[in-house]
Amino acid sequence: MIRIAVDAMGSDRGPDEIVAGALEARADGIEPILFGDPSIDPRGLELHETTSVIEMDERPAEAVRAKPGSSLVQSVRAVAEGKADAVVSAGNTGAMLAAGLLELRRIPGVLRPAIAVPIPARRGTSVLLDCGANADARPEHLLQFAAMGSVFAEEILDLQNPEVRLLSIGEEPEKGNQLTLEAHELLAASDLNFKGNTEGRDILEGASDVVVTDGFTGNVTLKLLEGTILSLFGALRTEIAATATGKLGGLLIRPAARRLRHRLDPDTFGGAYLLGLRGLVVIAHGNSSRTAIANAIRLAARGVEHDVVGRLAARLPSEAPTG
Repeated sequence: MIRIAVDAMGSDRGPDEIVAGALEARADGIEPILFGDPSIDPRGLELHETTSVIEMDERPAEAVRAKPGSSLVQSVRAVAEGKADAVVSAGNTGAMLAAGLLELRRIPGVLRPAIAVPIPARRGTSVLLDCGANADARPEHLLQFAAMGSVFAEEILDLQNPEVRLLSIGEEPEKGNQLTLEAHELLAASDLNFKGNTEGRDILEGASDVVVTDGFTGNVTLKLLEGTILSLFGALRTEIAATATGKLGGLLIRPAARRLRHRLDPDTFGGAYLLGLRGLVVIAHGNSSRTAIANAIRLAARGVEHDVVGRLAARLPSEAPTG
């Protein structure tokens, strides 16, 4: 049985929502292990009591060093010590990165870990990375992000020889800032299935199996996509409810709207892999529902089953990192 360490204190919705999601995932034969305050009702799940919580507004590196007994750090340490196969947290993303680097360390040869987010594109799921682990990046980092994203696409999305594109302000290779221009050259010279640049407007259409960018641009893009989807569905509900004709039409399109919402809902995947570490880390949204937490735990279990960490280590150059 796959054991997943779960930070029960990380969610904006409180530990009860995390516990409910963990129970839902356990029904699929996964063994969630909770890390959190002794006052939590684990509802039959294994609970490791912790002494503190890293809050969302704390400085990540400082908080990880100052609170080694926190639920976040202890859940990551469980993976480092072999007591769990992967970890899931909806807590402070920066602290998860800091704890991962401290407790798990990077795979040999990895320059920077990257957050890889599945995108429910019209032509099928793709992966966008980096989505926030590195606000600043160099061209060689983007090259490695593309390589890690390709492994993700093969192992988790079941795509053969995944296509890679670079997020830029135009499809032409001469468009972009200095980072994208230099990254384009490196990607074009690599053995990846690189097909050139893509623009943000094409991401939800299925611009590529793997879309690579720096963490600042990736995080802005991800939040823009999430916000746009939520706003459009909200506006559609308002318009449907405004008139009797709209309400009638709403009844007719309800099945299609539900299918579309399910496909575009971030809760469907529930989380994102932090790729490049020696252990498997899944980061969930701070406002994750129990459904999202359950799916994040399932995503972590799938990564364990497919040995994503081992396959990344085998596919990436093992020379010492230089940045």
